[in-house]
Amino acid sequence: MPLTPVHHKTRAHHKKAIRGACGALLAVALLATTAGCSDSDGDVSSGVSKAASAAASVQSEAADAVDSATAAAKKKLDEVKEGVDAKDAVTLGGVTTDGDGLSAVTVTARNTDASTKSFAVQVDYKDASGNPLDTVVVTVSDVPAGQPKDATARSTHKLSGEVRASLGTALRY
Repeated sequence: MPLTPVHHKTRAHHKKAIRGACGALLAVALLATTAGCSDSDGDVSSGVSKAASAAASVQSEAADAVDSATAAAKKKLDEVKEGVDAKDAVTLGGVTTDGDGLSAVTVTARNTDASTKSFAVQVDYKDASGNPLDTVVVTVSDVPAGQPKDATARSTHKLSGEVRASLGTALRY
């Protein structure tokens, strides 16, 4: 019986989480500005306004990146025809950083079916507070019957701070 991928986080939730994570950045920027930074005319309030604008821009870019990655992951999962839930047959390794500075995690899919199958696996990257940073889908192709096979899920952009990975949707097809 085919399953439709379910996304547990809404777009509004992702934006709210990004706003929360970026709120600290805004506070630091405002504090630094009011502690003596000013624009070239010595106007502290103008400096505060510029810092707030810069922080808002960073927040918007981060939210756009998460929204874009989430949409791409949903599209890829929607392309899977007659996929069955296989979350219990997939495990994730620890998060590392690859040579390009991207976050990476090993995805292991174990095929419990009697014939060769492939897996589409959604990996959600989050910060230490659980706020979304990125979402990717990796395909583990042609896993032999009764065997495990590994693939690597890489973030779509460089992630900073403590990065954690969690298993989203996993479909066997």
